[in-house]
Amino acid sequence: MSGNGKVDRRGFMKGAAVAGGATLATETRVRAQTAPAQPKAASPSAAQQAMENDPPGEAEKLTTEKTGSDFMVDVCQTLGLDYMAACPGSTFRSLQESFINYGKNTKPEWLTCLHEEVSIGMGHGYAKVAGKPMAAMVHGTVGMQHGAMALYNAWCDRVPVIVFTASAGPVEDRRPGVEWMHTVQDGAATVRDFVKWDDYPRSLQSFSESTVRAYQLATAQPQAPVFITADGKLQEMELSKAANAKLSIPKLNHPTQAAADANALREAAKMLVAAENPVIIADRYARTQQGVDDLVKLAELLQAPVIEARGRMNFPTTHYLSHWERSGPVVAQADLVLSLEPSDLYGQLNKMRDQLERTEGPKTKAGVKVISISTHDLLVRANYQDFQRYSPADLSITADGEASMPYLIEAVRQEIGDRKAAFEARGQKLLAAWKGLADRARAEAAMSWDLTPISTARIYAELYNQVKDMDWALLQDGGFQSNWPHRLWPIEKHHQFMGGSGGGGVGYQPVAALGGALAHRDAGGRTPISVCGDGEFNMAPHTLWTAAHHKIPYLTVVHNNRAYHQEVMHVQHMANRHNRGVENAIIGTTLRAPFVDYAKVAQGYGAVGIGPINDPKDLGPAIAKGLDAMKSGQPVLIDVVSQPR
Repeated sequence: MSGNGKVDRRGFMKGAAVAGGATLATETRVRAQTAPAQPKAASPSAAQQAMENDPPGEAEKLTTEKTGSDFMVDVCQTLGLDYMAACPGSTFRSLQESFINYGKNTKPEWLTCLHEEVSIGMGHGYAKVAGKPMAAMVHGTVGMQHGAMALYNAWCDRVPVIVFTASAGPVEDRRPGVEWMHTVQDGAATVRDFVKWDDYPRSLQSFSESTVRAYQLATAQPQAPVFITADGKLQEMELSKAANAKLSIPKLNHPTQAAADANALREAAKMLVAAENPVIIADRYARTQQGVDDLVKLAELLQAPVIEARGRMNFPTTHYLSHWERSGPVVAQADLVLSLEPSDLYGQLNKMRDQLERTEGPKTKAGVKVISISTHDLLVRANYQDFQRYSPADLSITADGEASMPYLIEAVRQEIGDRKAAFEARGQKLLAAWKGLADRARAEAAMSWDLTPISTARIYAELYNQVKDMDWALLQDGGFQSNWPHRLWPIEKHHQFMGGSGGGGVGYQPVAALGGALAHRDAGGRTPISVCGDGEFNMAPHTLWTAAHHKIPYLTVVHNNRAYHQEVMHVQHMANRHNRGVENAIIGTTLRAPFVDYAKVAQGYGAVGIGPINDPKDLGPAIAKGLDAMKSGQPVLIDVVSQPR
């Protein structure tokens, strides 16, 4: 009330709020008792009467029994899937609700991602570490378009990922607008060229059988992603007890992998034993530690050098028969090459010069014999050219390399006869050639020790110095860092290195590292490390939020050369070829003005962010701080301003 006894607007509003509905109701009754008579209202028009006669809107029908999406969860749980990664989307709203409530958010656990590329890319990295697939869910048309690149990487890398999408159902059930735009007649049309198998089940029984089939096909060699569309109407339909009783879920049969024909392996053994300078090249060969151990047995039996093509971790870097650094002269001297699961047999045996008129030539000497053991030819499509150029082999064995290895070892043992002494002499020469490799690598790393920006050699040396007593695991290939991890680190266990991207799609590294770190977390006691280029990291920095949210600890070191450096070199190459100078090669390829503060980016997503580190002397303490934070279950990023390679 104001000083003159009148109520101001603020006081009135305050009083009305305190008095509430009772005051208003009293005022209404008083007005009704004292108001003057009102003129009679006009009769309603015919149109108004018709509207009043329309039936009232129906109340939302609530599901009282099981739903179609509940049954879909039952199917997924029989497969033993541990995780379902997804960026939220309405086309699978019923499935998501069923997973988190009916399925109790366990096996599979629902993982929240901020982009579909992360959902699928996580599955790529996870499968290579865990040895089994996880699932990803993508939203209709647009979600699959977001996730397509990650799916292509997994396809090229022959890695199993179970991908689900959803569609809104028949036309009469689609709400106008967005439901139409996010619905597709053929959900797999966009990606069919790079999945192993796909289906759009039109009944719940069909969904059950198709999903089990998809898992089985994905995990059979050659492994690859599969794709299932879950119809929206099937998801949301009510499923009575009687209808549910008629449904069944087939038993999952885990496929055995196809070993090579015994006669073919005996022929391969004869060729290997007869060779004076055999060489083994291993690419996507080993899926397990047993595969690594078996390859060591074969190499030692033959005293043959092994060249690690790094599609997987196939052979210990500390073994005296590991000669990948000498691959040029070793292949050039070979009279027989055994290639295990090559992704590019032609590239292993031939070279091509990048010039205006491209020239090619063999890496091998004339008359070299070639044996290939691979499932490569079992999964070749016409459009995407990941199958590489055709290269004939003298003995081409279509079979799984790892499954065939024990039988090849036995065949070689039976064939050796009096060749053992010759093999031992060959092994002594290889040992002498190998001995200086590690010392040379350390000497070369020392030359750049105090460089600013920080050298990639020092990054890996400082890292190893602090994790050498831990059960560490690298989540990336080191090709963009001058191969330092394979030169400096003793990579001896299969889980310590998971290979490259397969398809070379930029953005693989942060998303696959997240999936790999998840598998390492579940294995217990491991220290996963990713040295990720800044260009790669910028494709999916939000992986750190998923890691922080789901408590997935790992260390990301950003190799911050402030550029897409490979593209810098490509533009420089073209500028030289066109005789125009290289000064402008930084345009469109570098990340400058402003520089990105990756530590702050990490902090914004809830991870621990350290850096930027500019002084080499600060690198060791920063790594120690990051590893301490990891021990508490946090994802950590260290921004290191680095040399280009």
